Amino acid sequence: MGDNTKQTVSIWMDTGPLLKESPLSKDARADVCIVGAGIAGMTTAYLLSKEGKSVIVLDDGPIGGGMTGRTTAHLVNALDDRYFELERLHGEKGARLAAESHTAAIDRVEAIVKSERIDCEFERLDGYLFVPPGDPKSVLDDEVEAALRAGLKLEKVARAPIDCYDTGAALRFPHQAQFHPLKYLAGLAQAIKKSGGRIHTETHAGKIEGGDRAVIETSAGALVTAEAVVVATNSPVNDLFAIHTKQAAYQTYVIGARVPRGSVNKALYWDTPDPYHYLRIETIGTGASAYDVLIVGGEDHKTGQEDDANRRFGILERWTRLRFPMVESIEYRWSGEVLEPIDGLAFIGRNPMDEPNVFIATGDSGNGMTHGTIAGILITDLIMERENEWADLYEPSRKTLQALPEFARENLNVAMEYTELVTPGEVDSVTEIKPGRGAIIRRGLTKVAVYKDDAGAVHERSAICRHLGCVVGWNTLESTWDCPCHGSRYDASGHVIQGPANSDLPEVYRAEKVIG
Repeated sequence: MGDNTKQTVSIWMDTGPLLKESPLSKDARADVCIVGAGIAGMTTAYLLSKEGKSVIVLDDGPIGGGMTGRTTAHLVNALDDRYFELERLHGEKGARLAAESHTAAIDRVEAIVKSERIDCEFERLDGYLFVPPGDPKSVLDDEVEAALRAGLKLEKVARAPIDCYDTGAALRFPHQAQFHPLKYLAGLAQAIKKSGGRIHTETHAGKIEGGDRAVIETSAGALVTAEAVVVATNSPVNDLFAIHTKQAAYQTYVIGARVPRGSVNKALYWDTPDPYHYLRIETIGTGASAYDVLIVGGEDHKTGQEDDANRRFGILERWTRLRFPMVESIEYRWSGEVLEPIDGLAFIGRNPMDEPNVFIATGDSGNGMTHGTIAGILITDLIMERENEWADLYEPSRKTLQALPEFARENLNVAMEYTELVTPGEVDSVTEIKPGRGAIIRRGLTKVAVYKDDAGAVHERSAICRHLGCVVGWNTLESTWDCPCHGSRYDASGHVIQGPANSDLPEVYRAEKVIG
């Protein structure tokens, strides 16, 4: 997975386990191989192991080391894309099935927490959606009507229960939930192993092929053969086009603000701008020394297309301090990647244009904890050959005609990024790059990603993303190279840490040999 020591640390990574298991060292067989040990992969492995299937989970980092460890861990059926929008895109039945599946996901997490006795701070609470001052309140009326048609119980209230900030009218969604995602995954890992499942971290799945038997080739050489393979790597690493033209990667930013214990009512809160803000409370410590952290996220932008994290954190902090004057200090700053499907719902099921025993889960749309749990339930049913009425809604090969304008807009945005192949570099020479920073240099016919480490040593890799050939850009906050086309990310030394790319940026002499 490379050296991620310079990346930001979320509140979960700071207060929970990032568990490692032994790498896969020899060939192995299983009924199902799951690539990715985030919430989608681990839930799938857990539910399949409960069905008596033998499972192997592979991840190139620790358990939860990808986006599950960088979430804000809202468990909701109040969806980011609004029910009136889901109704437009998927019809009344589709909106109802979306509501039912996300409700079922929260219930399933709660049931697993109880049956496996997982200590992960799972808690039911209300969620509140409100509109910023000056914005039209009609969005709340549209949403309450559509959400009621979808079968949810909710009500319009005079304001969200924030004493220091009058939100104005709000929608109250009862029976939402929150938890500590890494503690939850640790409990799932224990249960998977108890059922005979095997988990191997620090194990990169390179080649993934379906067929009569699926074969997964790891970079260390060991092979896994299985009846089926599930790729749950946030963004699928096993296809080039089918899914990536239908979703876009966004970087989102989060701060954790220390506030006195009990000074903000515990609930989930969301407002409606684009990008919107999302808030929750996490309690740190016990007894007299305990305090609350107000977790506030927002300020999203397309991955790899901006490098101004400090400005975005500044905006988030100002927004928060203005509304919550009791903030004492900012304890955490981190970022994560959200995959936004063009029609608002995840892609869960058989991988398009692939063998029928290859499954994917992607497109979290800002609701990764419930979408990941839905993936576990739905893929388990598909592998067990059971009917599931959600299958068509989340079908990865679906075409949503009403989303064509969004499809065209996102793919035009991607096409524009390819012009970077012919532009000059950001700097003319390595001497212009400060220690601890990276920049793109043009060298002949190609571009080079140059990182100068803190000691002044220079590391050079091709700047051409291994997925579909876009030019990567330096992310100062996370010390990563990010692809502006489909969201692939590499650490400072060029090791891939986020798909859809599935191999490292080549050393420059190899890149120049190929391109020049």
